Amino acid sequence: MKKYCLALDLVDDAAMIAEYEKYHEKIRPEIAESITSAGISGMEIYRVGNRLFMIMETEDDFSFERKAAMDAANPKVQEWENLMWKYQQALPMAKPGEKWLFMDKIFDLKQQ
Repeated sequence: MKKYCLALDLVDDAAMIAEYEKYHEKIRPEIAESITSAGISGMEIYRVGNRLFMIMETEDDFSFERKAAMDAANPKVQEWENLMWKYQQALPMAKPGEKWLFMDKIFDLKQQ
C-alpha cells in the first residue's frame, strides 16, 4: 500500500465552501467507482479555512497517469471535475492546469 498527501484551496467564500462540502457528504456512485477502480483503497479530505488536505491510500500498482487516462475517458468524471473546479482554486505555487499538489512528508513519529 502507498499513501499520498495532497493539498488544494477552495474559493474563499463560506456559501461555496458549504456547497462543496454538501457535494462530498455522499458523492455520486460513478465517481466512487472511478476512484476505487483506479486502485485507490482509501481517501479522506480535511479542511481548515479554505485549504483542503487529502490523504489517499492506494494499491501498490496505482498510477496517477493511469488514473488520469481513466478520468479523461469517463464523461461522468469530467462532468464532476468541471463542477468541482467551480469551487476550487489552485494553490499559489501551482503551475497552470494543476489542481491538487503533492505534499512533502517532513515528519514521521514511527521513524524517530
